[in-house]
Amino acid sequence: MNRTSTAVVALGAALLLALAAPAAASAHVTVSPNTASAGSYALVNIKVPNESATAVTNEIEVSLPTETPFLSVSYVPVAGWTTELIRETLASPVKIGDNTVTEAVVRVVWTATPGHEISAGQLQVFPLSLGPVPDTGTIVMPAVQTYSDGTVVSWSEMGDNAQHPAPMMYVNDAPAAGGHEPAAEELNSDSEPGATPDTLARGLGIGGLVVGALGLVLAAAALRTKTGR
Repeated sequence: MNRTSTAVVALGAALLLALAAPAAASAHVTVSPNTASAGSYALVNIKVPNESATAVTNEIEVSLPTETPFLSVSYVPVAGWTTELIRETLASPVKIGDNTVTEAVVRVVWTATPGHEISAGQLQVFPLSLGPVPDTGTIVMPAVQTYSDGTVVSWSEMGDNAQHPAPMMYVNDAPAAGGHEPAAEELNSDSEPGATPDTLARGLGIGGLVVGALGLVLAAAALRTKTGR
């Protein structure tokens, strides 16, 4: 292989690394911000990326807790999507302050109208107002993502090594180190957050760009050597 070919290969590999690094980080369905204070009314975003290169996301369903239900659940309309709040009778009544709750919204379903699905490389945000936030440790909010080709992904797994982790909102519990999306206050603070998925993605992206830049330098040097410049 001559120097020019080597340079081209190096350049191509560097560019692939630079482009692939951000995509290599896990893109999960998450709740943002993922922390809330007990008793508050939290405005959160359900963030849904599309992980398929050949199909679009046309439905997302999020389950809400039934043992510690929210008294109030409301949504911000999302253009091109219909929203359904599914209310059901609870297995057992729940006492919340002076209220005895016998039914609550247990699921929220967003369905895309034609032409508004989430395509490859896109991220859709679905805002929800939830409250009052129960005085508990962590609220698990499993999600089901449906694609146009019939593929269904259940974001409901627990544990550090979960491939499809459930979206979680931390109330009294501290977010798991290395396993959560940083809340807004973490991003705005002077302290350095842990190795979260988002920070890891940024790190990989920066690393990929550095490798790409190095590849360009090497390619340019090889070309100069070839041409005698």
